[in-house]
Amino acid sequence: MQDETLIEQFLDHLWLVERLSHNTLAAYRQDLHKISGQLKKSNQSLRDCSRENLSCAIFDNAQKNSSKSRALSAAKRFFAWLQEIDPNTPNPTQHIHSIKKNRHLPVIMGETAIDALLAAPDTNTAIGLRDAALLELMYATGLRVSEAVSLTLSELDLRTGVLCTIGKGNKERLVPLGEVAVDKMLDYLGNARPALLKGAACDFVFVSQKKCGITRQLAWQVVKKYAQQVGIFNLSPHGLRHAFATHLVNHGADLRAVQMLLGHADISTTQIYTHVATERLKHIVHTHHPRG
Repeated sequence: MQDETLIEQFLDHLWLVERLSHNTLAAYRQDLHKISGQLKKSNQSLRDCSRENLSCAIFDNAQKNSSKSRALSAAKRFFAWLQEIDPNTPNPTQHIHSIKKNRHLPVIMGETAIDALLAAPDTNTAIGLRDAALLELMYATGLRVSEAVSLTLSELDLRTGVLCTIGKGNKERLVPLGEVAVDKMLDYLGNARPALLKGAACDFVFVSQKKCGITRQLAWQVVKKYAQQVGIFNLSPHGLRHAFATHLVNHGADLRAVQMLLGHADISTTQIYTHVATERLKHIVHTHHPRG
C-alpha cells in the first residue's frame, strides 16, 4: 500500500475516533508527507523504513527543534496506529529520542496596554461594537481564536455569565465571562449583530457584513488593527490568551483553575505562566529595588 493511502487512512482514524481538529490533521498530513518524501530518496517507504533512514527523514528536513519534535511526534503516532492494525509491523520510532525544545516565554501585554486595546474600537458603529465584544470576550475567557469564531448562540448563556466551548481533543469546558464581558456582549447582540445580519439567520455569535460567521483570519485582522492603533505590534489573538492566563496568575489564581479555564490537558503546559510571572517580578525588583 502506498504511503499516501496509509497516511490518509491514519488521518481518517484520528478524525473519526479521536475527533482531532482540521488544523491538527493538516499538521500531521504535512509532516508525514515530508517524511515520506525524504524516505523515497532512499527508495524506502513508511512501512519498510529503517530507524536510521526515518531519523534522517525527520531531523534533516526540519530546521527548528520545535519542528523536529512535531515531526517525530507525528511519526510516533503514525507507527503506533500501524501496530494497532497490524501487530507484526515494526516500529522504527521506538529508539528515536526527541530533541529538547527551547522554552521561550511568551511576551505578555501589561494590564494598562490591555485596557487601551479594549477601548480602541469605535462603539458607535456595528462593526466597532462587534470588535469590542470580540476583544473583550477573548481576553475575559482566554478562548483560542478557533473557539471564539466557532462559538454559537446556544453555547452562550449571558444570564448566568457562562459559555460552553469545544476545545482541542473535542473536549468540552465551561468558562465564566465576567460582568464587563457580559455587558459588552449584550450590547453587541442587541444592537450590532442584528444590523450586520439584516434579517439573515446565523448560529454563530460573531458575524460579519457577509451575514455569516467571522473567519479566523478576520479575528486576526481585528486584533492586529486595534493593537496597532494603540501602539502595540506583533500581537496575535493567542497573545490575548497569554495575557488572560498571566494576569490571573499575577493576581493569585490557582494554577489548576487556570488549567481548567484554558483547557490544557497537562498542567505542565499551564506552568509556563508561573515562569512568566516570576520573570516579571524579577524585572520589578531589578528596576525598582535600590540594590537590584
